Amino acid sequence: MTAQVVILADGSFPVHPVPLLYLRKARHIICCDGSANSLTSTGLEAEAVVGDLDSIDRDLALRYSDRLFRDPGQETNDLTKAVSWCINNNFKDIVIVGATGKREDHTIGNISLLAEYAREVSVIMVTDTGTFTPLLMSSSLSSFPGQQVSLFSVSPETEISSTGLKYELERLRLTNWWRGTLNETAGDSFEIRFNGGPVIVYQKFRE
Repeated sequence: MTAQVVILADGSFPVHPVPLLYLRKARHIICCDGSANSLTSTGLEAEAVVGDLDSIDRDLALRYSDRLFRDPGQETNDLTKAVSWCINNNFKDIVIVGATGKREDHTIGNISLLAEYAREVSVIMVTDTGTFTPLLMSSSLSSFPGQQVSLFSVSPETEISSTGLKYELERLRLTNWWRGTLNETAGDSFEIRFNGGPVIVYQKFRE
């Protein structure tokens, strides 16, 4: 559960033990702007704070003046700016936490961006309920019997098949976001096969 880099987004600060453990064991923590405010209350420190820097507390900005990286561009959000900073610093193994909650539009946008990030880095998003994994090619994923799984296709033209799910998919096109949701696994792993993509897989934590 050790990640090279954990990016802490400025959504709801995680409370589940899994994302919190990723934060505690991270070799490098990169904060998206105002998320640095929440991080410091845990006793952890950011190696870098990236974004337009309009949300970080003034006192903390002074304290972190040697590690602030301002990017005022409005074409991308602070999470994308943090991922770009990691790529520019040769960090290619990334776990994103704190990217959900607060605003639903931000949550949907951040999850969909995983498909873009996966083209350049190894990345997952860990929330308080589970993990989102973007797939660029057919893959097998570790699981446990009865794990709840949902699939999301970036392109409605992608045909998806599966092995190891309770409700198997056979060249199914996910023409709406709900169509691949509320499935579950039959064993300790499952396989997702497709051409095109990307496909984003959500796996719920064990109860």
